[in-house]
Amino acid sequence: MTSIRLRLLKWLLGPILLLNLVLAGLVYALAWTPAQVAFDQGLADTAATLAGRIRDGAPAFVPATLAGQDRLWYVVRDAAGAHLEGSVGFPALRPGAPAYDAAIGGEPVRVAALLVSTPDGPRQVGVARTLRQRLEVRSAILRSLFVLVTLATLTLVGLVWLSVSNGLRPLARIRADLTGRGAGDLAPIAADEVPYEIAPVVSGFNELLDKVEAGARAQRDFMADMAHQLRTPLAGLQLQLEWLAARHAGDAETLRSLGLMRLANERMIRQVNQLLALARARQGQPGAAHEALDLASLVQDAIQYFVEEAARRGIDIGFELAPAPLRGDAFQLRDLVDNLVDNALRYTPRGGSVTVIAKQEGEGVLFAVEDTGPGIAPARRAQVFERYVRLDDKTSGSGLGLAIVRDIALAHGARVALEDGPGARGTRVTVRFPRTAAPDQSAPEV
Repeated sequence: MTSIRLRLLKWLLGPILLLNLVLAGLVYALAWTPAQVAFDQGLADTAATLAGRIRDGAPAFVPATLAGQDRLWYVVRDAAGAHLEGSVGFPALRPGAPAYDAAIGGEPVRVAALLVSTPDGPRQVGVARTLRQRLEVRSAILRSLFVLVTLATLTLVGLVWLSVSNGLRPLARIRADLTGRGAGDLAPIAADEVPYEIAPVVSGFNELLDKVEAGARAQRDFMADMAHQLRTPLAGLQLQLEWLAARHAGDAETLRSLGLMRLANERMIRQVNQLLALARARQGQPGAAHEALDLASLVQDAIQYFVEEAARRGIDIGFELAPAPLRGDAFQLRDLVDNLVDNALRYTPRGGSVTVIAKQEGEGVLFAVEDTGPGIAPARRAQVFERYVRLDDKTSGSGLGLAIVRDIALAHGARVALEDGPGARGTRVTVRFPRTAAPDQSAPEV
C-alpha cells in the first residue's frame, strides 16, 4: 500500500536536501575564497615590505619569525638564485607569480615571491608562512556552515512536514467521518468542504454509497413485504386448523396430524414475525423515529401474554418494574422485550423461573431478563448474537431472537451483556440504555 504522505515528502525533501548541499558548497566557496585572498594579500604585503627595505639598501631583517599561530620564513637571492640572506632551506621562488603552496621542513607553507631592483642588481625576495591559521579559519567556517545548514534543513523539513500534513487534513477528516459512522449509516460525504483535487473521488464514493443504500433498502423492503404477505395467510391457516380440530374432536389420528400441522404453522408464524422485527430493527437511520416513552409500560402491556405463556409451560414468571423513561422506538423496543422474554421461556425447563426487570439505573435505564435454564457457556456468548445460531437443537426457534435484540440495542445506543443467572445458574441478559439513547455501534459485551 502506497502512502501519499511519503510520496509527497520524498519528492519535496529530496530536492530540498540536494539544494541545501549545493547552497552549502556555494556559501563555503564565498566564505573561504575571500579568506584565502586576505591571507595571500597579507603574505604579499609582508614580501613587499621586505622588498622595500632591500631597495632602500637596508638589511632584509625580519624581527619576528612567529605571527600568531603561524611561523614566518624569508629569503633573499640574486638573479641567478644564489642564496644571499634568510632561510637556507627555503623552497624555489617564483617571482611575479601569485602565492603558491610549498613545504619547509616537511610542513606545508604558503609562499609569496617578488623580484626587486637594487643598486647591486636584481634580487629575488620570498616570504613563507605556515597554514595553521588558515586551517583554523577554514575549520571555523565549516563548523558554522554545518550548524547553519543543519538548522536550515531541519526547519525546512519541519515546514514541509507541517505543510503536507495540513494539505492532507481534509483526507484525515473524511477518514475520521467514515470511521465514526455506524454500520447502517450510508449518508453521503459533504462535498462543500472537500478540496477540488479530491472532489471527483468523493463524488464517486457518494455514488457508491447511494448504490449500497439502494440495495440495502431493496433488501429491507423485500423482507418486510415478504413478512407482511405471509402473516395473513398463515393466520388464516391457523384458524382453519383450529376449526378442523374442533370438527374432528373424536378422531384421534386426525387430531394428531392437525396438531403437528398447527405446531409447524405456529413455528412459521414466529419466524415470519421475527423476520418482520428484524426488518424494522434495520430499517432507516438509527434514532430517526425515537420518542419519549417508558420501558416499564411497554413490558406491562405484554404481561398478560407472558403470564399465560409461562403458565402453559409450567414456569414461574415474575416482574420487577419501576418507571424507566428513555427515548426510543416503541415498536423496536417491544420486539426487544418480546424476544428476550420469549427466549427465556423457551429455554427454561418446566418448574423453573424467569424474572423480568425494568428500572432506572443511575442516569440510564436497565432492562434485564433472568432465567434458570441451562445457561450459555462464556465461549459461545458472542456467537449467539449472530443470525440463525441456535445452541439447543431440541428447542424450537429460528436463531433470530438475539440477533434482533442486538440490532435494536445498537440502534438505541444500548449495550447488551450476557451473564450468569442468579446463583451462577441459568442466564441473565442485560440491556443498558443511556440517559439519552443515541445510536452506537459497539459490539455486545459477553
